[in-house]
Amino acid sequence: MSDATIDEICLVALAEAFRGDGELLCHPMGPFPVAAGRLARASFEPDLMLTDTIAYAVAGTLPLGMIVDDPGRDEGIVVEGYLAFRTVFDQAWSGRRHVVMGASQMDRHGNQNFAAIGDYRQPKAQLLGLRGAPGNVINHTTSYWIPNQARTFAESVDVVSGPGYDRVAALPGLGGRFHEIRRVVTELAAYDFETPDGTMRLRSIHPGVSVDDVLAATPFDLVVPDEVPASRLPTGEELHLIRDVIDPTGIRKREFRS
Repeated sequence: MSDATIDEICLVALAEAFRGDGELLCHPMGPFPVAAGRLARASFEPDLMLTDTIAYAVAGTLPLGMIVDDPGRDEGIVVEGYLAFRTVFDQAWSGRRHVVMGASQMDRHGNQNFAAIGDYRQPKAQLLGLRGAPGNVINHTTSYWIPNQARTFAESVDVVSGPGYDRVAALPGLGGRFHEIRRVVTELAAYDFETPDGTMRLRSIHPGVSVDDVLAATPFDLVVPDEVPASRLPTGEELHLIRDVIDPTGIRKREFRS
């Protein structure tokens, strides 16, 4: 019987978003998504290109919180190249990138907001702004990590930072740009948009969570299949990687503090 904790189950569910990506720039934002990307490459997706989250492409598995020039780092960490900021844009426009972002609000079509709460002209709360979200979402694969579903899922978003399937479908002349919201992972479940109309679907529920729990934390109509599988548990090797290699100090657990 696995002794995996909820943070480790969520980490595996998010890592699964990278399965099948191959030679692609894995560009997760935030410690938890970074850990998921590193887990994916260290286990089932070895061709992913990972960075140190700043400017270097690295081989080997860099622990969270460690920098490439740390004298105490593992000798297996090799700097493969320098990723200048302009190079990241080249990757973004080419579609050869998979980014994981967060969200302050998200609706059933995948429209995401982390810009502001309330009227953008005079918001109740000013957040990050649009940042690179619009360009990310229409140019390459995007996934989301949302540690508090009930607080984030919304009937509608106040500001669209990352456009969802309904808005992208209405955009004229995308010029062949790529749009895929691959996965949304929360502390309750994993979701995708593999539906005819591009609306959110329940993909799996984490152990100990019921469909009723999911629906209670979802203010919009959610596509729920007749049979909903449980999110898979980490393998023994994945637990070793998470606990001993990628995040030995438990940084990932901060996402789950109440």
